[in-house]
Amino acid sequence: MFATYARLVITAVIWGGTWVAARVAVQDVPPLGVAVWRFLLAAASLLLLVLLHYGRLPRLSRNELWLVIGLGASGIYIYNLFFLYGMQHITAGRGALVVATTPVITLLAAAWLLREGMTRLKALGSALALLGCLTVIGRGDPLAPLRGRIGSGDLLILGCALMWSIYTLIGRLGTESLARRNLGALVMTAYASCAGFLMLLITALLVDPAQLVPHYPPLAWAAILFLGLLGTTLGFTWFSAAVQAIGAQRASIFINLVPVAAVLQGALLLGERLDLSALVGGVLVIGGVLLIQRPAKPLKEATA
Repeated sequence: MFATYARLVITAVIWGGTWVAARVAVQDVPPLGVAVWRFLLAAASLLLLVLLHYGRLPRLSRNELWLVIGLGASGIYIYNLFFLYGMQHITAGRGALVVATTPVITLLAAAWLLREGMTRLKALGSALALLGCLTVIGRGDPLAPLRGRIGSGDLLILGCALMWSIYTLIGRLGTESLARRNLGALVMTAYASCAGFLMLLITALLVDPAQLVPHYPPLAWAAILFLGLLGTTLGFTWFSAAVQAIGAQRASIFINLVPVAAVLQGALLLGERLDLSALVGGVLVIGGVLLIQRPAKPLKEATA
């Protein structure tokens, strides 16, 4: 059990480090180049893990294939375009604090689209997290984004949160379908990474094939390797194993360490400094997300 929790902490640190690695990589490499090489490495290593685990590459039904395309488009292709282009304009710590609202956006989308029950505690947590996000983006003025005063980097990272929420909701359908065939989430993630990689590759070839020529500085290559092998392959594998060992609810709590890890690593490795408004907003975001992860009675029951 200790090993499981230790891996979850390390995974959170690694995922926090992906924000630093992305910030480093896009200083010398075009974002599309970073994304293509990252997911070439990730897709290849994930497929290898599938082969080692199942002894084959499982075939997908037509419906599952469409789910994989949706996952690849939302969580790999569009997410990484937003992520890497956004990191050209925003610090690692700030970006991680903004994207920490993802569980709240997912919760609200599930309540609206899937009619999942809302609770008072979740409603309060959502309000706090969104207030915190607006505080970070508005640099102390929560109303600034509502007046259209929002930076391009903040807007792109908000797009990341939206795309990952869509990815999560589609992923629920995909994993349920695979579970009926005794296949784990690893299969869906590996295939989605392949689909997203192909989309990124085609886009890069259409936009500027020269950006894929790997004449990158050693530090940029180190960042890309970190993103592909540690941030994607190892991080997913360890987190999935933890979900199986202790359950999704307890494992997901450790994701709240990711923005903290990103802020600390950004400060230590890149010399980033967050102003007081970003720190206050970050506390509100993390506190709100912790609230929505606590069980509570549904609103209908509470008001009956």
